[in-house]
Amino acid sequence: MGNVIDIVAQRAYTQLVPTRVNATIVDVARSAGVSVSTVSKVINARYGVSERTAEHVRRVIAELGYESSLGARSLRSQRTGVLGVLVAEFEPFSTELLKGLGQAAEGSGYELLAYSGRIGPDPRYGWELRSLARLSGTLIDGAVLVTPTVSDPDYRIPVVALDPHAGSSSMPTIDSDSLTGAELAVNYLLSLGHRRIAMLAGRPDLNSAQLREAGYRRALQAAGIPVDPTLIEIGGFRPDSATAPARALLDRPDRPTAVFAANDLTAIRTIEVANELGLRVPEDLSVVGFDDVPDASQFRTPLTTIAQPLYQMGRLAMETLLRLLEGAELEESHLTLATTLVVRESTAPVPSR
Repeated sequence: MGNVIDIVAQRAYTQLVPTRVNATIVDVARSAGVSVSTVSKVINARYGVSERTAEHVRRVIAELGYESSLGARSLRSQRTGVLGVLVAEFEPFSTELLKGLGQAAEGSGYELLAYSGRIGPDPRYGWELRSLARLSGTLIDGAVLVTPTVSDPDYRIPVVALDPHAGSSSMPTIDSDSLTGAELAVNYLLSLGHRRIAMLAGRPDLNSAQLREAGYRRALQAAGIPVDPTLIEIGGFRPDSATAPARALLDRPDRPTAVFAANDLTAIRTIEVANELGLRVPEDLSVVGFDDVPDASQFRTPLTTIAQPLYQMGRLAMETLLRLLEGAELEESHLTLATTLVVRESTAPVPSR
């Protein structure tokens, strides 16, 4: 008797829950009792199917969870209805940009595909070319490239660059004023009485890092303070690569009283290294970062930083891409947004020794 009950229960369960994880158009046709061509007409909103039949087919599609593949959709219409957001890696900076990108895409009729393509012999360089080769034309109709390393990739779809690391480009770009932002950071430290100010720089091959170092140098020179090359170390934008350079700056008898780091993640790592060496922030050392990612305000010593308008940058990049897809002319192809100083608890007047 028990076996009979189990069999009946199993049959009831299989009727309620489809056994196929990926339903096909054939499954839909069979379940709806219509031809495959009828299902195709309903999916593509073509004539020749009564509204009653179409509604029945749509109900079966919803029950089975059927979704035509992006590749098949592309072959039919040359469009996928999907936009790509291509990043080298998912980290706080790109995550904040994604919020603005997603908001701008709402109501556009497009879906977003966030894709990390940091692969290849040297994943730092040319990752966007490899990603575009995989996705363009078959999976996405257009793309936003976040911090691309190639100035003019060979692409077949509309593309917008966000914070391009390669500098000037023929494709539309959205970035922030790294040069002025760095000057703001150093001038603020100077206003607190600091004169021995170090810099934990970013990757020297990237345009944003070059501009931030140029702003650091320009602020010191404008104040009549010679730039000491021994106070500049390469932090590389990553906490793991910033540890040794930060220690080299701080574990010396003539250590600086302040450090300007090229981004927030390496600034936070600088504070951690300072604490490991017995230094207090900001009593013994002031630290300023760049970006204003959420970690900056949430760290145990809230970080003074230069804020990039990341949400607005993402929103403008998506709006620009949507205009390109509509065939509209861009009033401006290259937008640079202002940066601002956000003062928190990691900075204080220069300590007396």
